[in-house]
Amino acid sequence: TLLWQPSTAVVERTNLNHYMKWLEKERGLAFQSYDELWLWSVTDLEDFWESIWDYFQIEASRGYTRVLTERKMPGAEWFVGAELNYARHIFRNMNDVRPAMLYRTEDEPLCEVTWRELYKKTAAMAQYLKELGVERGDRVVGYLPHIPETIVSFLACASLGAVWSSCSPDFGSPSVLDRFQQIEPKVLVAVDGYRWNAKSFDRRKAVAELQAALPTLEKTILITRVSNGSPVDGLENTVLWDKALDAFASATKLDFEQVPFNHPLWILYSSGTTGLPKPIVQGQGGILLEHLKALTFHVDLRPEDRFFWYTSTGWMMWNFLTSGLLTGSTIVVYDGSPSYPNMNALWQLAEETAMTYFGTSAAYITACMKADIGPGRHHDLTRLRAVGSTGSPLSEDGFRWIYEHVHRDLALESVSGGTDLCTPFVGGCRMLPVHVGEIQCRYLGAKVEAFNEAGESVIDQVGELVITEPMPSMPLFFWNDPDGQRYSASYFEMFPGIWRHGDWIEFNRRGACVIYGRSDSTIKRHGVRMGTSEIYQTVDKIAEITDSLVVDLEALGQESYMPLFIVCLLYTSDAADELR
Repeated sequence: TLLWQPSTAVVERTNLNHYMKWLEKERGLAFQSYDELWLWSVTDLEDFWESIWDYFQIEASRGYTRVLTERKMPGAEWFVGAELNYARHIFRNMNDVRPAMLYRTEDEPLCEVTWRELYKKTAAMAQYLKELGVERGDRVVGYLPHIPETIVSFLACASLGAVWSSCSPDFGSPSVLDRFQQIEPKVLVAVDGYRWNAKSFDRRKAVAELQAALPTLEKTILITRVSNGSPVDGLENTVLWDKALDAFASATKLDFEQVPFNHPLWILYSSGTTGLPKPIVQGQGGILLEHLKALTFHVDLRPEDRFFWYTSTGWMMWNFLTSGLLTGSTIVVYDGSPSYPNMNALWQLAEETAMTYFGTSAAYITACMKADIGPGRHHDLTRLRAVGSTGSPLSEDGFRWIYEHVHRDLALESVSGGTDLCTPFVGGCRMLPVHVGEIQCRYLGAKVEAFNEAGESVIDQVGELVITEPMPSMPLFFWNDPDGQRYSASYFEMFPGIWRHGDWIEFNRRGACVIYGRSDSTIKRHGVRMGTSEIYQTVDKIAEITDSLVVDLEALGQESYMPLFIVCLLYTSDAADELR
């Protein structure tokens, strides 16, 4: 069923159309359809990614000698010899009169963060980190909610060539330590607490536990959100955020450390069925090119756009949203529950901010359907050009609900990708129609296929989601995996030299696809991949439980169900409380 067809005017205004005209003028390459363009992008990999470098006028202090060493996975090296800085490309937009961010919480009014203010605070934070001795390659971690200070901290790290990693403060300290202990951070930026559903949650005890268990930690910078009096009482080597930045408030210049193309930018985490969460290292150059491509051509962002994705700092969509700044767009930052005071909260935010792109999860759309709300009737959503959905497959009813209850003339872009590449690799294209239940296309430069058990590419059949050509944002390596064995085992064991992602996917002859959920035993809850091992580690600490089994049951059109089965040595109320 066709739900939306872009008009000729819409197609002509797309960034993708501009790029295709540029290719014809600058490269002599003429493509008659998106499919032709995509095929070229995955066949002539070097030419395609070199065109991305040139089209976006990448600024590098040292040029590259070769686009790609060889087409192999793992082991492909991109733009050999190039030196650049991700944060430098963010602040190319600094003189824009539009705000860099619009920010709101559950109980605070909307406020603007100008580009000048973002630059000044990032410069002060970078200078303070320098004073602490933070250098290229050092790890700085955040135990933070989705607030502007988190973005400032990340950009300051990127400008120095330091490596950023973050967890949301609703994570318990054991889960955070499973991640941060592996990467041995030098500095922790933390929050004293957060608010959710109109309730305050003090996290200073958790911060103290992190400090005690991270021996490499030299300093903690604390942002106050909920505490009164002396927020740093009981915390070691801790300075308040305002005091740290005020010391360098006069810093007017932000220096951008020039680093190799494959220098680490951040560390994300994705769990499997065994062991600790995998610390996935992605590079400054690879993320820069991938996010410029994805956000400009597929999300179709322009400087006048207001780009929103509901996310936490523990999900890769936070990183993806932050990279919206690369396009000069204003990003919309929201800290709080999506259902407080009711399920219209985010739609009210969309009206209030004149949002043009509303990104969310399939679970949220399902929750809106169950709440029987009608956002389009009660809010002015006429500025919305598109709605993005990810995290899990969006049901056919979810597709229809958007067009019936939000707006009839917008692009519904169901996207799927992964923390492992920090990008979607199938998703939206503003030049293509939207059909119910389908993801529109494969992203440019992403050779995504469905493989049967024999390793053959299939159409109109469900198969393993694989990527058969390298991409620049693929992990550089896993932290503390010197021989690469864990990295290889995670993606290349089933089909040597082919990236196996762990999802079931089916392509049709129009190039559209449907994803049916996980093909391995990894659990995926609202877009975040968790390992069964993480759940077992928690359950195993309860002495009264002798054995356990957790499974995740997925089905299109239904909410995922994840039961935990336990065998108890002796049932006690204390054990039940601890398990909860």
